Amino acid sequence: MAVTDFLCRAETRRVLWVMGGVFAFSILFQFCELPYGNFIGSLFSGLNFNRMNYVNTQINFTGGFDEKISRNDSIFSIESKKSGGNHSYDSSGVELLKPNTNLAPERAMEFGNIFKGNNGNVAPMLDEQNKDDNIVPLPSDIESPPLISSPPQVDDNLIAPIATQIDEVTVIVVPLNSTNATTQLMNSPAPSVSHRHVDTDNSTALASPHNPNEATGLLRNDHALSGNGSTMTKRTPAAKKASVECVVSISEMTNMLLRSSHPSNLLTNPAWSSAGDEVLLSAKSQIESAANNISDPGLYAPVYHNVSKFKRSYELMEQNLKIYIYKEGKRPIFHQPKLKGIYASEGWFMKQLKASKQFLTDDPNKAHLFYLPFSSQTLEEVVYVPGSRSFDKLKAFLNNYLDLIKGRYPFWNRTQGADHFLVACHDWAPEETRREMANCIKSLCNADLREGFKFGKDASLPETNIVSTNPSRSLGGNRPSQRKFLAFFAGSMHGYVRPILLKHWQNKDPMMKIFGRMDNHDYILHMKSSKYCICARGHEVNSPRVVESISYQCVPVIISDNFVPPFLETLNWETFAVFVQEKDIPNLKSILESIPLRRYLKLYNNVMKVQQHFLWHPEPVKYDTFYMILHSIWYNRVFQIAS
Repeated sequence: MAVTDFLCRAETRRVLWVMGGVFAFSILFQFCELPYGNFIGSLFSGLNFNRMNYVNTQINFTGGFDEKISRNDSIFSIESKKSGGNHSYDSSGVELLKPNTNLAPERAMEFGNIFKGNNGNVAPMLDEQNKDDNIVPLPSDIESPPLISSPPQVDDNLIAPIATQIDEVTVIVVPLNSTNATTQLMNSPAPSVSHRHVDTDNSTALASPHNPNEATGLLRNDHALSGNGSTMTKRTPAAKKASVECVVSISEMTNMLLRSSHPSNLLTNPAWSSAGDEVLLSAKSQIESAANNISDPGLYAPVYHNVSKFKRSYELMEQNLKIYIYKEGKRPIFHQPKLKGIYASEGWFMKQLKASKQFLTDDPNKAHLFYLPFSSQTLEEVVYVPGSRSFDKLKAFLNNYLDLIKGRYPFWNRTQGADHFLVACHDWAPEETRREMANCIKSLCNADLREGFKFGKDASLPETNIVSTNPSRSLGGNRPSQRKFLAFFAGSMHGYVRPILLKHWQNKDPMMKIFGRMDNHDYILHMKSSKYCICARGHEVNSPRVVESISYQCVPVIISDNFVPPFLETLNWETFAVFVQEKDIPNLKSILESIPLRRYLKLYNNVMKVQQHFLWHPEPVKYDTFYMILHSIWYNRVFQIAS
């Protein structure tokens, strides 16, 4: 009997050990395999345990959102998110991210709809006014981009917010059990932050050798100068802000502009008609039917798309255009233009328009256009809070001004701003005016297709670094036979293009004069002694070298993908400039050498023919920069009027 009892107890202990082992193995298995944080709760799902409701383990890039995550002090990790609280999910388990409005504008990216993981339906993400923007879903195993270190600052009022993290890379939060992710390119561009702080750079002609830096919060394939002057390459972000999927060549831009420069979605029907509308409709008809035999000894037909239409449009502008300048706005941001420096184009335009008796009217009921007279440069200097990395105050300032205009006058509401325009050269202008002033005609130096530049509405403003009250002095250069260098560039290593240019061509060929910074005197001599002058973008697409090259009769070679050159609706840029895609920098010399001498001489001659359009004078001169900017704005407004 005792033996029997012992055997029974031994058998019971064996069963208990087996059960315990199975239980422990189950716990271990769930710990290793299941995606739930509270893994024990999953064993007892039928009981009344307060199981944590994790939806899925998720992967998230910090792209300006409330939750910041890290892995080894990088900017990416895997973490679980609780349902409830401030988080919301769609039916497929995809978390709908919300921008953190306390972060810099480059962090608080404009997103509208986010695509669900498997069913392809679109879930609204933000409020109604953001519905046109899309987020870019990326695979969950994407490589983490590194931090971008802050560039050295200098003592100047133009120091911009410094980006310390990649912000343009934004990834949809995807469940780990999702088998695929729908990828969609953005239909409209994410806001970008452009950082220009004053630094030494070569930019002359109408400029000082101290060219404000051209920087942006996102550097694609970026390089920075190390202490010894060599370049250090920073890792490339996984995604680049884009409203276009690829590089658009200048030929394609021209075709887009001429074929559909004023598409139906830009046509406006005012809430009520005015006498000015009839003038614009008549001008539109006359421009479209302009005879091809119109000539002007001051215009060289080959450098224009259609010299007859340009001539007729220009004449109608001179005869009819009336502009009302709003008196509201306190100085110095309003009505007090800056006339020197890298952003001087906006100031010279404001100064000369205010002095114009031909185009201004004191009766807004007679106006065809309404000018918003603010300085984007002074706005940054006065309103921006250094170190805040936020555009909120700048945007709020302009929005408050616009609310004042809307409240005092009926004209904005008549066209929703389509007959209002602004002229702004600061790199931040596209972002500052992106929403409330979306319908305005914008004349911008930062004319980038990836920044949302719209053909048929917006105009490209020539960037001119002005240091003299007479910017047109010291023009010209050597004759072609005396231009002994094939190509020339000198400047600071801003952005990702210039370091690549120097890597391939600095000290590599005696005919390719490619340098870093250079003193002002030698810079001018090289421009006047070179056949081609390289206009390589900095951190933004625009550069004063385009105007400088034309001023010194050096054929500009523009290396800046998706840059919309000034006055493209009028000028045929391929007749006086060379465009080289950034990817073709290694072949730069062979590209230039492949241009026949006869072709080069035509380019050189045409540069001289268009030079008049890129000059500022103390008093406006027919066809000069002031009139050409005004014509671009006039022309776009004329063709926005619905017939």
